[in-house]
Amino acid sequence: MARILIVDDSPSQLMGIRRIVEKLGHEALTAEDGAAGVEAAKRELPDMVLMDVVMPNLNGFQATRSICRDPSTKHIPVVLVTTKDQDTDRVWGMRQGAKAYITKPFSESDLADIISQMIPA
Repeated sequence: MARILIVDDSPSQLMGIRRIVEKLGHEALTAEDGAAGVEAAKRELPDMVLMDVVMPNLNGFQATRSICRDPSTKHIPVVLVTTKDQDTDRVWGMRQGAKAYITKPFSESDLADIISQMIPA
């Protein structure tokens, strides 16, 4: 069982992603914005982070960059989970250190596939 941090400012998205993560047998941790997500990543050292992009305080690109550049958290794979579906957004997200990028709405199987790619069985 892996510990997965979900960072999203939408309560319904948080609940939906949490349900999928728990259904896959993993522990779900949550944060409601990018700043809280960075702090949770440092405190909890999860096995991976599922990061929204459009959020208050610190957006997902900024939070991803912070997690991926911090020596204590840079080993944690970050997957951007967002409505931003332009190629430029995807490229920018990967440049910030994200290991994968999935756009909303996504299917449960798409998210499960990404999680299985990031977390070895």
